[in-house]
Amino acid sequence: MSVTCGLAFAAGALGVAQSYGGTPEQGAGATSAPAAAPRAAKPDPGAAPVAQVAGVAAALDISRAEARERLQDQDAAHATYKRLPESVHEDLAGHWFDAESGKLAVAVTSGAAAEQARAAGAEAKVVERSQAELDRLVAQVRKAAGKRMPGLKSFGVDLVSNSVSVAINRNAKTAATERFIKRVRALPGVRVVESEGAPLQQADLLNGAGWNRGQTNNNCSVGFNATGTGGSKHYLTAGHCTATGTTAYSEVGQVKIGNVNGSFNNREGDFGKVDVTEASWTLKPEVNTWGTGSNIIVSGSAEAMVGEAVCHSGRTDPKWECGKVTKVNQTVEYSGGLVIEGLTFTDSCSQGGDSGGSWLVGTKAVGLHEGGLNGNSCPAGDNAIFQPVNEALQKWNLTLLTGGGGDDTQAPTAPSGLRSTGTTANSVSLSWTASTDNVGVTAYDVYNGSALATTVTGTSATVSGLTANTDYTFTVKARDAAGNTSAASSSVTARTQTGDPGGDDEPPTTPGGLRSTGVTSTSVSLSWDASVDNVGVSGYDVFRGTTLATSSTSTSATVTGLTPNTDYSFTVQAKDAAGNKSKPTRAVIVRTSGDGGGERTFSNETDYPIRDFQVTTSNVSSTADGAAATPVTVKVTATHTCQEDLQIGVRSPSGRYYQLKAYGDNNWNCTPFASTRTFTFTPTASEVARGTWQLRIGDNGPGDTGVLSGWSITV
Repeated sequence: MSVTCGLAFAAGALGVAQSYGGTPEQGAGATSAPAAAPRAAKPDPGAAPVAQVAGVAAALDISRAEARERLQDQDAAHATYKRLPESVHEDLAGHWFDAESGKLAVAVTSGAAAEQARAAGAEAKVVERSQAELDRLVAQVRKAAGKRMPGLKSFGVDLVSNSVSVAINRNAKTAATERFIKRVRALPGVRVVESEGAPLQQADLLNGAGWNRGQTNNNCSVGFNATGTGGSKHYLTAGHCTATGTTAYSEVGQVKIGNVNGSFNNREGDFGKVDVTEASWTLKPEVNTWGTGSNIIVSGSAEAMVGEAVCHSGRTDPKWECGKVTKVNQTVEYSGGLVIEGLTFTDSCSQGGDSGGSWLVGTKAVGLHEGGLNGNSCPAGDNAIFQPVNEALQKWNLTLLTGGGGDDTQAPTAPSGLRSTGTTANSVSLSWTASTDNVGVTAYDVYNGSALATTVTGTSATVSGLTANTDYTFTVKARDAAGNTSAASSSVTARTQTGDPGGDDEPPTTPGGLRSTGVTSTSVSLSWDASVDNVGVSGYDVFRGTTLATSSTSTSATVTGLTPNTDYSFTVQAKDAAGNKSKPTRAVIVRTSGDGGGERTFSNETDYPIRDFQVTTSNVSSTADGAAATPVTVKVTATHTCQEDLQIGVRSPSGRYYQLKAYGDNNWNCTPFASTRTFTFTPTASEVARGTWQLRIGDNGPGDTGVLSGWSITV
């Protein structure tokens, strides 16, 4: 009997298995608009989802009619923002939703820009500090905070007050904190606010509705379903809930969903990706509203603005909660030295287990739940935090799953800057500047004259099959998920080269950063950095010694049919369509693991750089049977100029994290990392030896250099 499952609860109905113990990377006056100013048309009042209306009404203590009106005003404000003249966008020092007027409000530094904004239908406020000046203030605060500042909760721009706000936990202050406060208060335009509580990324250890990683029953929440360029299925969640290489299971019955294949939890952001590999799961563009109304059909994505009402769905009661956006683009410092930038603050409540869940403005996806600025408590002011969802979608080139276009009738802007970047006797390579769209551009159609030549998802393409020594004229149109098509770009004419199509005699550059990403007893997985070519790279050849082992059109490959406990040397060459080949990469030596018999020690000797405020990871694949040893022994060989900046740990095949070395080591005087250090830890009783073990080294300080030369684990 087959079971067909639906990810209709794509946001908030599933949860994440997280055995959480910290990770290495955790490491001037306002003026009213003229009476004649245009205002964006509002949607049909009945279009607002019932759950959104009820949630916003409860959160803001207003009637449902007022909540419906507010949601319509917010949609209109987003439309106003998109039609602001470019000259206003260039002068912006911030924008937000003004609840009193029900309109978009902008901060600009000139009277001329203010008048243009008012003419477009926005409220305008002339302010003292430009966006560049605010960014400089943020940089000064970051520099004053140094590597770690006790009691520092967060900092970032407060758009409405045209200043920089610094939040301090008064219960965690030290003498150093007081000196920091005095220093930043002296900066013009910086405000310091003290309160109680500390930031908490809200994964928890409770069982319940959610998705489970491995065989643990610890949950976060699902964010949004999305598809890849080839139709692959995925969902997004919080990065601190995920570990690449682990398996995702359903909350009920431990039914496999897929595999975690992407995780960020550092300065760049907090977002993770799960590949939905099992055919029994059907993705749906619905957000679970937990009985407060019909599930909400996602119509697209947006960037949240300060002042507007938002709601989030997650697995922890009451599961559906709403509030207002209070700040955007904020930097948060968690315990253990983890710093995350670009987060959005709200005054909504949230609880442990909500992490990864969906945040909505109306029917638009805006974020993935990230944490609580005051832990699991919910005082007035800044509380629940989310990671903007568009950053995650762009990172993995994913398309948000929406309800078939819904009310999206707005076409993307026309692509600009179309140009030829190279020709051969039978091909022309093109590139252009990306279009923009109210929901999101999903594809570009490239035309040769009036004929469709090719369709791509990026901003470059190569049109082949052409005739030598001939002029061709190209244009490009952008499309969105609803099928709206932009106007054509300006045309560009390019002439193919004379003679033999093999006239391209320029080889690609040598691939960079060849490295092993995993081993078994009979295989080695490799990846490398992409090459570039005057026309285009067509593929890569992977050599084992001098023998061609395999070829790939991507920047990764797995070589199989190897012998256990054996060293192999690999190189990679790039090639183009004309047959030109790059120079081979520097060889990397990789040893296959044992055959699963008596072998209990596994290693990865690949070099990886250790970079400031980034996480270095290295995997080994254990074929050992039975339970993991007690204790497990880890040997790390590395060089680093300041080992106190490093936090080191291991993720097990089940996804649990075991810390080996804490950031700081209770000593802030930098000393070099010894060439090899040995660590031990005691795993949980259920930990098995077989599977992928991952070493994670987080560098939490600036100005350091280091290299992970290799490591081994005895299980």
